[in-house]
Amino acid sequence: MDRTDQYVKKLITGSYDAFTSLYKIYAPQLYAYVFSLMRSKSATNDIVQETFVKIWVKREEIRIDLSFKSYLFTIARNQLLNEFRRQVRNPVFSDYVSLQMIEQVEAESGIEQAIDFDEFNRRLQWAKQKISPRQAQIFEMNKEQGVSVEEIAAQLNIKEQVVRNQLSVALRTIREEMGHFMLLFVLFFMNND
Repeated sequence: MDRTDQYVKKLITGSYDAFTSLYKIYAPQLYAYVFSLMRSKSATNDIVQETFVKIWVKREEIRIDLSFKSYLFTIARNQLLNEFRRQVRNPVFSDYVSLQMIEQVEAESGIEQAIDFDEFNRRLQWAKQKISPRQAQIFEMNKEQGVSVEEIAAQLNIKEQVVRNQLSVALRTIREEMGHFMLLFVLFFMNND
């Protein structure tokens, strides 16, 4: 049994010393990972702290037979996703974060092609011109402002099914128009229902 496993066993039983030791071992790695995606020191610090708070709170649920590091980074990834979702109301920030995620994936997979953030925005604006004004309005309300289908229907005084249909057509058209920015588009817009 290695040192980490010993600390994890003690952590599960409530040892704050073991928790502190695990923090000292993994916090720098976790910080580097989160910062590579967030590019914000304060947001990175918050996510790392929240991740370790969750580790402490859920310590009794930790499985000793599984990788502690994987568990830790999974919690951090979920915290990142929550932060990204929280920032959805700020489209510029969300686009930037999505860009950083894509660059991280490409770097890890050996693909060196960089995605130009300004070009992504230009391409998105161009693609939105290919849909009707009503579809663009619904798309922007739902995907850029985070307004639910139900709220859009109420605000525009139309049926929810009409909103869903218009959104579906808009998404299909924009996806087709995004070209090589498709992966970035899917990561950002397709998970914000």
